[in-house]
Amino acid sequence: MKYYAHSVEGKSKEHWQTLEEHLRSVGDLAANFASAFYAQDHAQVAGLLHDLGKYTQEFQERLDGGVRVDHSTWGAKKAIELYPQIGQLLAYTIAGHHAGLANGKTSEKQKISSLETRLANELPLLSSAWKEELNLKEQLKLPAGFKANSERGLFQLSLLTRMLFSCLVDADFIDTDNFYRKVENKLLRHAYTYPSLADLNKQLDKLLNSFKPDTPVKQLRSDILQYVQNQAEQPPGLFSLTVPTGGGKSLTSLSFALRHAIQHGMQRVIYVIPFTSIVEQNAAVFREAFGELGDDAVLEHHSAFEDDESKALESKEKRQLAMQNWDAPIIVTTSVQFFESLFANRPSRCRKLHNIANSVVILDEVQTLPLKLLRPCVTLLDELALNYKTSLVLCTATQPALNKEQGFLHGFENVRELAPNPIELYEKLRRVNVRHIGTLSDAELVTEFEENEQLLCIVNNRRHARALYQAIEHLPGTFHLTTLMYAKHRSEVLAEIRKTLKAGKPCRVVSTSLIEAGVDVDFPLVLRAEAGLDSIAQAAGRCNREGLRDINHSETRVFATNNEDWAPPPELKQFAQVFRSVARQHGDDLLSLKAVEDYFKQLYWQKGDQELDAKNLLGLLKSSCPASLPFETLAQEFHFIESKMLSIIVPFIPGTNQIQPDVEIALKNLEYAPAAAKKLQTYLVQIPERAFKELKNSGAIYAVGEERFGEQFMRLENPDLYSADYGLHWENPEFIQAQSSVI
Repeated sequence: MKYYAHSVEGKSKEHWQTLEEHLRSVGDLAANFASAFYAQDHAQVAGLLHDLGKYTQEFQERLDGGVRVDHSTWGAKKAIELYPQIGQLLAYTIAGHHAGLANGKTSEKQKISSLETRLANELPLLSSAWKEELNLKEQLKLPAGFKANSERGLFQLSLLTRMLFSCLVDADFIDTDNFYRKVENKLLRHAYTYPSLADLNKQLDKLLNSFKPDTPVKQLRSDILQYVQNQAEQPPGLFSLTVPTGGGKSLTSLSFALRHAIQHGMQRVIYVIPFTSIVEQNAAVFREAFGELGDDAVLEHHSAFEDDESKALESKEKRQLAMQNWDAPIIVTTSVQFFESLFANRPSRCRKLHNIANSVVILDEVQTLPLKLLRPCVTLLDELALNYKTSLVLCTATQPALNKEQGFLHGFENVRELAPNPIELYEKLRRVNVRHIGTLSDAELVTEFEENEQLLCIVNNRRHARALYQAIEHLPGTFHLTTLMYAKHRSEVLAEIRKTLKAGKPCRVVSTSLIEAGVDVDFPLVLRAEAGLDSIAQAAGRCNREGLRDINHSETRVFATNNEDWAPPPELKQFAQVFRSVARQHGDDLLSLKAVEDYFKQLYWQKGDQELDAKNLLGLLKSSCPASLPFETLAQEFHFIESKMLSIIVPFIPGTNQIQPDVEIALKNLEYAPAAAKKLQTYLVQIPERAFKELKNSGAIYAVGEERFGEQFMRLENPDLYSADYGLHWENPEFIQAQSSVI
């Protein structure tokens, strides 16, 4: 009897894909993916066994229109039976290659049947034909470098399983997609090509060599670049790049990464950024840097609309929507996407993971990692460097104290600094004085604006920003920036701010912290509400950015507020408290490298090891065993952002009731071209769930294409609720209260 993996509607069986062909192809693809971390034999076995349950009469009848059949569990059972040392890990990947990685044992809140339950289920009779068609390895052991009995042994095994799972599901997606592409006479998935890293490096060098170091700051950037480029031959591992704001970290780190990857035969560069707006900005910069190769080379992945691809192979249309698997040479993504994927259990989220191995990962503004997940994140990064041939660059002006020698539990070891003498660099690039000026009332803040024609004031929440802007909007040259404005609107306001500053006209800006990270503006005076020292350093980076003013006429003043309504959100209060303590010790130089190190040491000490793993994820793994790994629980608990924010599409030109033309087109095309969702990303406003419900209940927003998409695409209906000055505004007290803790 001939066994088949996939059928073709309306065609005879000679056009169907045989099961042997599919299993061998998936096994070979998966093995190729896993070779980067020396687990090719393990991935190949997983590929050969993943659809073993299709060697049953019941499944073959399913292809002719019969009922659904569990075709994954047989492979999981055989993996455990054939490979006592490693089979349990393979069983997770095989059993979960459609539904997702399950917990090993039954637990509360699980949505997927545990592996234990799956293995106990009664299954259809398995044909012995598989033994004749599949050539399996006789034995498997853990890959070199993995130690199941070490301090982090269970963490290692969980990540190894997730990586093997990634290889399997990506190989399965690709082979199945290619089979149907052949049927439809389309280009095969592997036939798509990308520019080489060598070609991209040539293009980047061409751009970098065109920069003229005609000012002291530009000369220093050139010196830093050349020094860092010369470090590219160092062996893969952990690196830091400690360069003050304005030192050209983005292109310098990219240049190092490309050269390092080429030197060591690595496959791509992944640039991880904490803020979506900076992802968009950096991706655009990189595309421009690579010239005509940019559009093909750079994948920007931060979709606000997360496609659920667990059923991506069920129809032609969904096959075409297969989630990017990060096989492009340059990936620019968010910290949320990167870290949550590495702790995920869904096929669609995990599919790309194997492409992190054998890559250079640049972690921009690494100090922004959430404290409650800091120890799991550090352990994860360390493991990537140890066993997955991944070089990691911790890139920031304010390096967090994450090294073992600095007292961080199980912290990094052997981190190599790429920058030339960071202490000396700090002194050379110091362009601003930073001091704490005590408490300021709102009236005193207004006075500051009246007395200074060019002033940026950064506060800790959106309500304070709006109230302060309303108090000064009668003054010439006032601007307001808030995340209640959609990204394109903010970009337009920022462009006007830059134009005004360049012209030397009055420019008074009130903003939330969104302006701090990488936004290219240059003020002589910045006021910053109390926050963490890293945030204050970012704020100072908006002052005398190009070093063209005398340092004595460039100042960042930190203030406390006497209005409880404007108090920082609870998670920021401790940061501000630690900053005040450090300010007392380093009052003469608040941003010195010693002050930064003391700040993070004190912050981590106050939090304690338990608070740095608030969900006890490492403890959960440590108390497990290979048969009880809690994959679904880890995915449920590992969230960068606890408060759920929901997206609203704002289609209006600010201050009018006119619809943006590209939004109108994208909304009309959603039903037929779901890729149109990407065009809507710059028109989104994120609001708390409670505020979302208020707007929905009032009829202010409605779902576009609700029958198909549910509430995935919620559109603002009333243009009166979106102001050119304030962005989205909703006067209902419930809404105001819901957003009070949003920065």
